[in-house]
This record gives sequence, C-alpha cells and structure tokens, in this order.
Amino acid sequence: MERYYPRIADQTLAFKLRSCGAVWIKGPKWCGKSTTAEQVAKSAAYLQDRSTSAQQIALAKNAPELFLAGESPKLIDEWQVVPFIWDQIRYEVDHRDKMGQFIITGSATPLDDDDDAREHSGIGRITPMIMRPMSLWESDDSTGGISLSRLFSGETPGPAQSRLGFRDYAFLTCRGGWPSALGLADDAALEQAYIFYNGLVEDDLKRVLKNKRNPERVRRLMRSLARAVSSEMPIATIRKDMIANDNDAMDVDTIASYLNALERLYVVENLAAWNPNLRSKTAVRTSETRHLVDPSISCAALGLGPGDLLADLKTFGLLFESLCVRDLRIFTEALHGEVRHYRDSGGLEADAVLRLRGGAWAAVEVKLASEDSIDEGAEHLRRLAAKVEGRGPEFLMVLSATGVAYKRADGVWVVPLGCLEP
Repeated sequence: MERYYPRIADQTLAFKLRSCGAVWIKGPKWCGKSTTAEQVAKSAAYLQDRSTSAQQIALAKNAPELFLAGESPKLIDEWQVVPFIWDQIRYEVDHRDKMGQFIITGSATPLDDDDDAREHSGIGRITPMIMRPMSLWESDDSTGGISLSRLFSGETPGPAQSRLGFRDYAFLTCRGGWPSALGLADDAALEQAYIFYNGLVEDDLKRVLKNKRNPERVRRLMRSLARAVSSEMPIATIRKDMIANDNDAMDVDTIASYLNALERLYVVENLAAWNPNLRSKTAVRTSETRHLVDPSISCAALGLGPGDLLADLKTFGLLFESLCVRDLRIFTEALHGEVRHYRDSGGLEADAVLRLRGGAWAAVEVKLASEDSIDEGAEHLRRLAAKVEGRGPEFLMVLSATGVAYKRADGVWVVPLGCLEP
C-alpha cells in the first residue's frame, strides 16, 4: 500500500483531539493505527523501533517530562511498552490545560500486573477510540450510495448498485481489511491474513500471557473459535469441539485465559446482547455473539480460501455475517453509537442492532443472497419492531451479498454490503 487510504477514524480522531487532552487509539496490529495518527501528529516516539527503543524507554523511565516533550500532538506509538508513562501523560495534560496534546497507540492492553504502574484512570484527560481493519468503504471496494447516517436522519436514498459479485465477497471475506493487502495481487493479498494469524499464534499470545505454550494447541483453539464465529457458543462447547481433535484439550479455565488474552490483543470482539423493553414477557437472551475483529482471521485459522467458501455456503454465511458486523461497527461508532445483537427465547433474532445516542435505533439481519432468506430476515425484523415498546426503529435492513439496494413494499431495506457507507 503506497498511498494513504482515508479512514473513517480520521474524523473521529480529529473530533477527540478537539475534545480531550490525549487520545488512546486501540486496535489489533496492522490495522493502521500508527499511520492514521501520523497524518496529524507533529512529533513522535516509536517504542518498537529497535534502533531507538532502548534510549526511548530509558528516557521515559528517567526523565518522562523530556520523553513527552515535542510539538503537539505528539504520538507515542505502542505505549504499552512503557505503561508507567500513562500517569505522566495525565499530569502533562493537566499542567498544559490544552486539548489535543498527545496521541497514544497500542495493539495490546497492558497486563493486570502492569496496572500497578498506573495510579489514575485517565478519565477526563485521556479518551479512547477503537480502530479496526478497513471496511469495504474505506478500502474502495464499496461503491456506497446507502448511507447509515442519512437513513438515521430519515432520508430516503435512491437505488444503488454494487459492483461486487458473489465471488468478490468470498475473496474479500478471506482477504480482510488489512491495509497491507491493498494494491497487491490476489494471492499476496490473501497471504496477509495468514501472516497476521501466524504472528498471533507464534508470538503475540505468548508475549501477552508471559509464558510458553504449545503453538499447535493454540491453533486448535483458534480453529474451534473460528467455527464458533457468529454464534453464541459457550466455552464448554468450544472445548468439546477441541476434544474432537485433541483428547488432551485445554480445560475451561485455560480456554478462558486465552480468550481474555485475545481480547487484550483486540482480536476477539464479541457482540453484546440488546435488552429493550418489550410489549410481551418474552425472555431476552443475554449471551454474547462470538466474533473476531476481522473474518479473515477465521479464514486463516481454518485454512479457507475463497473457493472453499463458495463450496460451503453455511460457513460462508457465518463469516459474511462477521464481515458485515465489522463494517457496521466501524460506521455506527463514527455516529457515536454502538452495535449489539438481539435474540429471545422464542427464537426471534436480529444479527445487529444499531443504537445511537439519544435513543435512535435500527435493526439489521444478514443474509447471503437467496430471496427466501431475505424474506425470512425481513419478517424477523418486522416482528422485532412490533415487539419493542416505545420508540420504533429508524429503519430495518437486510444486509446481503446481492447486487442492488432497494426498499421493499413492507418498508424493509435490502442493501448489498458493497453499497453501504457511513
């Protein structure tokens, strides 16, 4: 990738720098945090640059005020290497009494035993923001035309057509949103997810857990976790899936510790349940839906390519749902909202519920392509809208791998993911 692809996070970062003294950009490795920060940073300290890292770490320990000196905003890249600098950043923000002084980036949350180095939470001085791999809109794979913000504003967009076909969606699911994949030949682009995955298994997890583990057993866990994507599979069931391939599988507590480490690395990003007020007494499920931050990680863990997805539409459907959730999260958070899922004891579900500040909400079902499945998704959405007390949805949408966006006679939008934009 030679040119900088504008990110939705650019606007979020600009807003947060106007609103707070320091911004903490969190997210997985390779998603573009440092590159995005560099677009606005006036000075920088890179803590993983081997040519200068030892001197930078020593300076941070012995003269933190000098380490933080420089034109603002100053970028501290991979700040978790020196977690004790957090309190000094907080102090500097208080002392300078200005917005937009620092940008800190990190691809791992500091460990619990590092938290002792931080005496203060940073509330009011350091504000977090999440970055993920690129959405289809950011990587120029989506043509746009159907804007979430305009739908929430009550506008009715005209028809839109995606240039993506079924095979394209299979490729993009496997390629993922890694900036390093853009501009490469297809085989090299697909390899980027494997490079990320192998580094995760061989190095990153061991670094976060601070112990030595058998990488092959970690790979078995990752394969089981990949098979659980877009489901509410509990840890005990994940273990049973592992036992089918390894009689000496990890116990439940060990699996939980690995999942916690994957969350610290921003790889696991489950979808919390939405619990609205309902007209009926139906019990709402509270389990999270399992997702990884990018579906390409699941593809790499399972060794799947685009052809494999086209030959197994059930697996393709689950991973396509995860692709849609990734993009919906990126878009909705840019609107100061969040994404959840809905499922009740009667089996009624919505794959994604978008909630904005102020109470506006919308519900989304994800379906690959068939008319029958789209009809089923639309029916689920209408039933959900009728069950929720109080404010109704701003819109209902079936997000699909079809070609044309349109509004059905029942008011439900059918939108190809390749037409969606913020």
